Amino acid sequence: MLIGYARVSSHDQNPDLQLDALRKAGCGQLFVEKVTGSGLKVRNEWEACRRVLRKGDTLVVWRLDRLGRSLKDLVEIMQDLEENTIGFRSLTENIDTTSAGGKLIFHIFGALAEFEHSLIRERTKAGLAAARARGRKGGRKPKLTKADVKKAAAMLRDPTATKTEVAEHFGITRMTLNESLKREGYPLNPAAQVSNTNEEDKQ
Repeated sequence: MLIGYARVSSHDQNPDLQLDALRKAGCGQLFVEKVTGSGLKVRNEWEACRRVLRKGDTLVVWRLDRLGRSLKDLVEIMQDLEENTIGFRSLTENIDTTSAGGKLIFHIFGALAEFEHSLIRERTKAGLAAARARGRKGGRKPKLTKADVKKAAAMLRDPTATKTEVAEHFGITRMTLNESLKREGYPLNPAAQVSNTNEEDKQ
């Protein structure tokens, strides 16, 4: 199923152009974010759209910047879509990850995410080395305790819960949530694991 998502900008509060393009592309369901601004923490229509998307569906946007408000935001969303086997199309940039060539896009976004992780690790190591040189020890404490990560993993076992919602519950980013799950040995997609276990029980 093709599901469209549109978002107005500060300069253009009329989503008609986006909606016309999404309908023409064959989207059977549309979500329109009519509130904008860099200070907007929760995009209600996006959260509703994400809850509707299922494995095998394709998310369609008019242009990349209508989906992500920053490169980091876009990378996290694309990672989430790939993890849940959801396709992605951007009409203006002519991106379609459901095609053989389009799958490369997911790998590119994955490489960008790893690049950012590497930069963060390098800055952290440099900071710790500088602190040790000054006679200080230690580092930044994890944003989530073991108990928090266990609770987050339990929340994610609910197939209706999204990583964005869980991350916002703990006041962190999706990237930090993924890193915390990895650190404590939890699967990145607990809901899918529960689903697979249930299917095996039925056989």
